[in-house]
Amino acid sequence: MHTILLPVDESEARATRAAETVIGLPGGPDEKAVVLVNVSESTKQPWLREFETQRAEGKSNPELPDSTNAAYELLTEHGIDVDTRLERGDVTEQILAVADDIDADNIIMSGRKKSAAGKMLFGSVTQSVLLESTRPVTVLLDES
Repeated sequence: MHTILLPVDESEARATRAAETVIGLPGGPDEKAVVLVNVSESTKQPWLREFETQRAEGKSNPELPDSTNAAYELLTEHGIDVDTRLERGDVTEQILAVADDIDADNIIMSGRKKSAAGKMLFGSVTQSVLLESTRPVTVLLDES
């Protein structure tokens, strides 16, 4: 079984593209397992606030962000086993921690093209994961 960690942000387009990449990997659906992970540094993101409100109200299956649902549905339609995780904390640290926790064979993530100044000012989760991971990382860049 090839275990793939797929970090998902708020973009449905990036999540769908990453899911399509997983589907296109060699091997059948029964040879792949995917863990979709959303990470928030705080509860400021609307999807996380809504999820935590539903969880606090005792809802057994809180709604996932639309981007996560898009990837989840596409992967399960192709017969791939999918699990989801929502984490809070430093995004890079949580992605790497989940990768270790699930013993991921690969991390597939969508990055956004940034200028050198943009990377210096804002950092880059993708760049940090690439530099700090001991696992293979596949990066898909936005085409725009």
